[in-house]
Parts: sequence; C-alpha cells; structure tokens
Amino acid sequence: MNNFKISYLFLFLLGFTFVSIAQKNKPNVILIITDDQGYGDIGAHGNPDINTPNLDQLHAESTRLTNFHVSPTCAPTRAALLTGHYSNKTGVWHTIGGRSLLLEDEKTMANMFNENNYKTGAFGKWHLGDNYPYRPMDRGFDESVVHGAGGIWQTPDYWNNDYFDDTYRHNGILKKYKGYCTNVWFNESMKFIEENKDVPFFCYIATNAPHGPLWVEDKYVKPYENNKDIVKPAFYGMIENVDENIGRLMDKLKALKLDQNTIVIFMTDNGTASGVWTKKETQFVFKGYGAGMRGKKNSAYEGGHRVPFFIRWPKGNLKGNNEINALTAHIDILPTLMDLCQLKDSENIQFDGKNLTPMLYGKGNWIQRTLVVDSQRSEYLKKWKKSAVMTEQWRLINGKELYNIQEDFGQKNDIAKAHPEIVKELTKAYNLWWEDVSVNANVVAPIIVGNRMANPTTLTCHDWHSDDKNPFQQDLVRKGINSNGWWHIKTETKGNYEITLRRWPKHLNHAIQDGLEIRPELKGTTVSKSAVGKALPITSARLDIGKKTYSNSVSKTDTGITFKVKLNKGTKKIQTYFTNPEESIERKIPSSFIEFFFLRIFCKF
Repeated sequence: MNNFKISYLFLFLLGFTFVSIAQKNKPNVILIITDDQGYGDIGAHGNPDINTPNLDQLHAESTRLTNFHVSPTCAPTRAALLTGHYSNKTGVWHTIGGRSLLLEDEKTMANMFNENNYKTGAFGKWHLGDNYPYRPMDRGFDESVVHGAGGIWQTPDYWNNDYFDDTYRHNGILKKYKGYCTNVWFNESMKFIEENKDVPFFCYIATNAPHGPLWVEDKYVKPYENNKDIVKPAFYGMIENVDENIGRLMDKLKALKLDQNTIVIFMTDNGTASGVWTKKETQFVFKGYGAGMRGKKNSAYEGGHRVPFFIRWPKGNLKGNNEINALTAHIDILPTLMDLCQLKDSENIQFDGKNLTPMLYGKGNWIQRTLVVDSQRSEYLKKWKKSAVMTEQWRLINGKELYNIQEDFGQKNDIAKAHPEIVKELTKAYNLWWEDVSVNANVVAPIIVGNRMANPTTLTCHDWHSDDKNPFQQDLVRKGINSNGWWHIKTETKGNYEITLRRWPKHLNHAIQDGLEIRPELKGTTVSKSAVGKALPITSARLDIGKKTYSNSVSKTDTGITFKVKLNKGTKKIQTYFTNPEESIERKIPSSFIEFFFLRIFCKF
C-alpha cells in the first residue's frame, strides 16, 4: 500500500513537472500599439524625414502584414483587437460619450491569456472604460499602469497631468510616477517582464504618443523644426521617443535571454493624425508623408485605417524581412495568438476574425474575404457612416464610391458607375455585416455603482450620453462650455447613497463658483499653458434620477453639493445640473448652466 502511494506521488510529481516545463516553454507575447501613428510615420515605410532606427530594425526582423486594417479611431480599434469581434458589436463605436465602454460580457485577450496561466500586464492607454467593470484590472490584467480616458489631460485623467512626472492608476490606485509618460510605460512594462521572466507573460504596451496634445521634450522636436515638409514637428519627436523605448525594450529582452521565444508585435491604432488635406471633403494629403494613401485618422479612405503590423518570433521560425499582402485586420490577432500560443478557450467563442497562422507560415491558400471598417463617433449607430467595404481588389466607400485599390492605390478615380455589379455585390456584403454588428445598437454599457470592487465611484462628463458637445478634455471643463448629458448606471446594492456634485475634482478642494488658476507651460518641453478656469455665479444644483428630482442651493464656499438618496437595484438614467441664473436664457438650457465635472456615488454597505 505504501509503495502504491509512493508510486502515485512520483507519477503525479512527474506529470506536474512536464506540465511546468511545457508551460515555461510557451512563448511570451508583447503587443505594442501606438496612438495616431500612421503607416507612413516610419522610416522603413519610405518616410524620408522621420528617424526610427529601432522600428526599422524590428521591421527588418519581422514578418509584416502590409494590407492590415484597423478602425479609423482609437477605442474601436482596441475593442476589436482585444476581443476578436467587430467593435460595433462590442458596444465601442466612439471615443467618448459612454460609447467607449467595452460590454461586460466580452472576453478579452488578457482573459484568454490569464485563464491559460499567463501573467498579464497593461501599460499606457486603455480607453475602454475607467469605471468598474470596465477597467484593465476587471478585464483580465494582473498588473496595470494606465492614464485615464483616451489621452492624458482628458477629463477622467488626473487633473493637470502634462506627460511629465504625472499621476496614473496602478491597479486602480492613483500613484505618482517620475519621467515622461512613454518612458514610464516602457519602464513599468520592463519591470513586469523581469519579474515574470520565468513564466509565460502577455505584456500589452499601448502608448498615448503621438496622440495630442503634442507634448515632448524640446530635444526631440529640434531635428524636425526647420523641415518645411513636416506639419507637426512635435508629432515626429514623440514617435522618435517611442522608437528609443522600443530599442530599450529589445535590449532588455536580449539581456534576459527572452528575445528568441517572445512574440513581439508592433502596430498602430488608426491612420496618421499628421498631414494636411487639400480639402476636408476630398481628403487628399498634400503636406506630410502618407505613403501614397488618401485620407488619415477618422477617414474611410485607405489612410484612415491601413496601418503597420510587424510580428517577430525567432524561436517560432517566423521569417524575418517577409511581407504578406493578404487582406487582414485587427479582429484576426486574438484568434491567431491563441493558435500560436496554444491557448484553450473554455467558452468556444466564435470570432469575427480569422486565424492567420497558416498564412504566416506560407501553408495553404489564403481564402478570399470581405472586411468592413467604419467610424461612427456618435451616440447612435448610423448605417454606411464613414465605412469601407474591402476585398483584395475593391474598396466601396460610404456605399457610394468604388476604387480598384490594386490599380488606384491613391483612390483618385471613383469607378462606381462603371461597375454597378461590384457595388451591388459589396453592398450585399455590407448589409450582412451590418445585420450582425448592429445587434447591440441599442444596448448601453452601464457604469456599476454599489459594488465592493469600486466604492466610491466617480463619474465624469467624458462618459455623458449626449449629442451635445462633450467636455471630454480638461480645458473644456475650465472654459465652462455650454453642454449637458446623462449617464446610465446600474445599482448593484439596494440602500442609501450619498451623491455629490462637483465642478472641480475633489482633491483640489476648490469651490464650485470659483475660477481656477492656469497650469503653466513647462520649460524645456512643448507643454503649453492651460486655459484659465472660468469663475461662474452658480447658485443651485439639481440631480435627476429616473423620475425623481433633487435640488439644493450652492454657496460661495461649497466645493460639492451632496444629496442623500435611497436607490433600488437596477439600471437607471441620471443627469445633473448647475444653475447660473445670469446666463440661463442666453445659453438656451432650461433653467440650467451645466458645469458638472464629478459625480461621486457612495454606497454604505
């Protein structure tokens, strides 16, 4: 009997050892995605002006997808990339207005890796929700250091962050970091990699650079200042800093002897935000380098959504300096990584994307396909809005214009009238796609309150649902723009709540009626001074929850107005008002002048 127990224990330990070795031999994955950097914003892609030696080296060592497409703006691309589903289906079709919150039932790339015993880390830009249950820590990431919203200095971000020595969210907790933002993201990612060098890891590095505001040290701008062909010198300077950090990262992998069995991916989230159009309507770039493409960020033309994609994995025998021109997209990356890393999916999710592994290794014939990308950027989905229906040969733009992309890469000659049969065929494909992706068109991702994972909860006007102008950026809050909107919340706990309305963030301890001093420019950098915070004679505050209305007066010293309310479980609409009687008629908002910034919801469990 004792011998049997010893043998069983030996076999168990032997099996555990084999599993551990197999797990350790799995490839690590580093996915780098930059913000607003287009296909042409890389030296290796023919740009004669930009200095990107490390990206050029990665380009040379990688298999490259040269016909790779994403959404024309940032949050939708991230939603599609991390789920393998078209972004409209995931509830993310805008960058603000409550439409950048990834629906709770979506499983992310981090969830997949986490469930397969990978350590997971996210560093930089998240942009899929700042509240529970939408934060990185709620979506499969063990470790995260991120800024708020879609960019530093947007409304949910820590007040007065300016890219240098800022305060970010470390696993949901505010923490101050020293250094330039891009350097911080790479420093923290390399720290994560070193701490997990003996186990497989998934590291997601999403820089906010070179998204505006275009703030960087002057030394990165000077090489580009006197070049008349460069529209935004600081934009290129920010990319050069990203490039330096990619070099540091690759050196770190070599030093840790991880460079051979780590899959390194580089891509960007949409077309370039640089360049100048001849006319906004035609979207031909006449200044700046667009790699011959028409359009840029937020455009349905090629320059709005064709982006770089490099994948490097020496131990996996992926060819270096290899180009694949097949039509591919962001939705393909998750199913591809699941195959390359042999990840198991407990839910057997049906992806919109394809597994690219056979194509990467040159096995079999890649099937012909039709892909669609669009840019909605509104409260509600609208059919055909800024859309591109794509095949290997054709591009149908907005349901009207047709281009043969193989013969007319610059999309100069609309041949829709000459090929009505192609328009009809692509229209049919689009209608089938629309029927599928618009299934959640009326579904709203509510922000959950009354949950122990996030109590208190802070909501900001960045996530207002509204067709009005959204104060998504801190300077808009400072200026006191004329707008309002509402939130959708879900109360998980029935009970007593304290709801506090503020104009300025709580930690400033600043009165609602008072103005706010200018945040000064930062010497040695391109950081400009902020707008002045406008003083407003606000005299009352109002809170609407469902059919109930609460109101209170505002005094000169009040930093916030608190309402004590009882809430039942369930979803509800909530809207707030600050009243400025001197300007209510002029601004045409019924008895209200809205300067709402923070809504703090606190449930006493």
